[in-house]
Amino acid sequence: MKPVLVLLVSTAWTFTGAQYYYQGLMDYLENRLLAIEDRIQFWHDQSHRYHTELQDFKKLTAEAMDGLKNEHSLLFKDLEGAAVKVDRVEREMDYVETQTSPRACANKAEKVVEQGAWGLEESRGEEEEEDWEELYSRVSDCVEIISSIRSVKILKRVGSPKGMWTRDPRSSKVYVFNGTSGESIYQFNSVRDFSRSPGVTSSRQIRLPSEWSGPGSAVYNGYLYYIQQEADTDVQVVKYDLLSGSVTDIAMFPVESQATVYNLNPETVADLAADDEGLWLLYATSDSEPNIHLAQMDPATLDIEQIWDTRCPRENAEAAFVVCGTVYVVYNTRLASRSRVQCVFDVNDMVVSEEAPLLYFPRRYGSHASLKYNPEEKQLYGWDDGYQIIYRLTMKRKLLV
Repeated sequence: MKPVLVLLVSTAWTFTGAQYYYQGLMDYLENRLLAIEDRIQFWHDQSHRYHTELQDFKKLTAEAMDGLKNEHSLLFKDLEGAAVKVDRVEREMDYVETQTSPRACANKAEKVVEQGAWGLEESRGEEEEEDWEELYSRVSDCVEIISSIRSVKILKRVGSPKGMWTRDPRSSKVYVFNGTSGESIYQFNSVRDFSRSPGVTSSRQIRLPSEWSGPGSAVYNGYLYYIQQEADTDVQVVKYDLLSGSVTDIAMFPVESQATVYNLNPETVADLAADDEGLWLLYATSDSEPNIHLAQMDPATLDIEQIWDTRCPRENAEAAFVVCGTVYVVYNTRLASRSRVQCVFDVNDMVVSEEAPLLYFPRRYGSHASLKYNPEEKQLYGWDDGYQIIYRLTMKRKLLV
């Protein structure tokens, strides 16, 4: 009996201990679940608060975007109004400058020199003077002078800030010189093809046998005339046949390699120009020479026929062009402003100061890297900060003096 009692007591204690153990385990699990529920509730509250803040932020952002759109619309309208006012001011400035500004300086031609000579003779006899006067009077038969810029057409923007483009007066082909030097140029069949092209690489690329230097080339009657300047060598004019793709002639002229014709465009070593009378060369004999010189060249042989000191200063000059034997030098400022013609030189002395045209180019972008005249179309092809621009000109007859 006694062993049975001991067994029962032992079993009771064991059951009681297990009951306490399981009860403690249940209490622990319940506490953990309560802690998890509290944490879930906390996360829920935090998520709700974040969601509410996000909704408020979205609302504020939407209101700010609506305000910005309204301000952008107002600003755009203000800019449109400012553009209209700027255009009006430009037209008024053109009118005021035409009416009140002093005219460009028209210089008289000095004595010409014989073919192949590069210095002015100091003295001549009376008989020789008469011969020179007769020769001088036959330099140019053209009697037109620019009266005004009739219209401006901004064709497109392609290529580098500096470059040159021109059209052959005897054909419809357009040639683009991208940059200030290179071994290739680009040919388009017409101005329309060039305007529709996405860039210059979509055209016909012409690779030249030597590198051209500066935006001072010219295209005339199927030939390309460009400046070639290699290190420590004389400056050369190269005549290139665009049809056959070969060099037909090379001429050297004695100028210092560091001399540039335009002070504001130091990349232009010399500038070739073609007009009704043929081929011309604008250059500076040395870096210390203050004035721009003009030479008339034979397009067939590249011989120098006559030269002049235009007495047009190189300082602040950005470009020049020749029309009917008259040189128009365009000036600007180092901080690009309105380009204007301030010096006119006529090889025939048929342009007097009272007749010298007052030309102000509309202020568009920067300054001209090149200006090329087309005698067939009576217009200029300009390169202004990467924009290709056409200036249509109005002409009048020179006064016969």
